[in-house]
Amino acid sequence: MSLHQINPWLGEPPIGWMSHVETSLQEDIGPGDATNRLLRNDLTCEWRMEVQQSGVLCGLGILQYLFDPEPENEEDFLNLNAQDGTHVRQGDIVAYGKLNAKTLLTRERTCLNYLMRLSGVSTLTSKFVHQVGAHGCKIIDTRKTTPGLRLLEKYAVRCGGGSNHRIGLFDGILIKDNHIAAVGSITSAVQSARLSGNYLLKLEVECETEEQVEEAIQAGADIVLLDNMSPNTTAKIVEKHKGKTLFEASGSMNLTTVEEYAKTGVDFISVGSITHSAPSLAIHMEVELIP
Repeated sequence: MSLHQINPWLGEPPIGWMSHVETSLQEDIGPGDATNRLLRNDLTCEWRMEVQQSGVLCGLGILQYLFDPEPENEEDFLNLNAQDGTHVRQGDIVAYGKLNAKTLLTRERTCLNYLMRLSGVSTLTSKFVHQVGAHGCKIIDTRKTTPGLRLLEKYAVRCGGGSNHRIGLFDGILIKDNHIAAVGSITSAVQSARLSGNYLLKLEVECETEEQVEEAIQAGADIVLLDNMSPNTTAKIVEKHKGKTLFEASGSMNLTTVEEYAKTGVDFISVGSITHSAPSLAIHMEVELIP
């Protein structure tokens, strides 16, 4: 019997999440859990998931998938006290239940790996979002993600209040310095991309100088990425060209500097660290075996 009434997902779940979890579970179990052979098949336990530090949750849909009891086990249950995107504090119990001990202990680490990692991304994202909240710009992620975990990490960014940049190389055109060098100029690169690309795709150009910004705007870029420019330079460029295109600031953003860039009037600030360097949120599971 499952008692949870809360939909754990915030919006639509990422495509392929279930197969990813199954692969991770199989990676851990291999040919069989050697330690769980010590336990009786009919042994059950009560469990609770407790947060050990403040943060923003992400991954409860995976917890539900792994710990939801089988319908025939009428005495077992799962109760959710929160959903993805919930702000929590140390000591909060976000889920609890009763389940077969072998099932629970075999899946415990896989569940915690997802819950702690994804909640870490959501938590760090929320800190950046809080820093820029008064200035009307969006915090967006990058493609600097863990291989195989991109869709889940980008989902975690959304749970933390951030927004997604392109998912991969297929859903947006981003002309960077190497593309410009290979083609010869920003204008040529933009023209070639317009001719060869899907007309529905947004086109963004990475610029390192004010001259490049001028050329990108003249060439018709939908978005101009201001790469590693100072807040002062960024502010001057945005003020001069406001309304001609959208602006994204990028380059080693951190919680100390990000508000200065938000004050410049840019539309977006991309932050690679929210996915590639987010520390896991401390969460643990308490288990009580029932003889």
